[in-house]
Amino acid sequence: MTLVTFALLLCGVLLNAIAQLCLKAGTNAIGHFEFAAANVLPVGFKIATQPYVVAGVACYVASLVVWILGLSRVPVSVAYPLLSLGYVINALAAWWLFGEDLGAQKLAGISLIIVGVVLVARS
Repeated sequence: MTLVTFALLLCGVLLNAIAQLCLKAGTNAIGHFEFAAANVLPVGFKIATQPYVVAGVACYVASLVVWILGLSRVPVSVAYPLLSLGYVINALAAWWLFGEDLGAQKLAGISLIIVGVVLVARS
């Protein structure tokens, strides 16, 4: 895998992770809402106009384009496992940005993911 290909794939993963974090920030800003027919339009409008949600959707679109560029250069069996880095990025960022728990069990899982991604990327 070339450096350019790895950079494309990593950029796709990062954009995907940023999208998730933006969507979470958007839902935090909107707050809890009930699933009811009466809420479809007002809540749908809140979601569609919430800046973090809009940014998250934009990051998803960008990540899709970048990911397709990366997939055109490597087998999917090599590229797809790199998406696991998104778990690592999101767990660490959610701990830092949102105060989510990052206990020993999660850290052990993150370590295993990193080892697995390194092994797959080097194959």
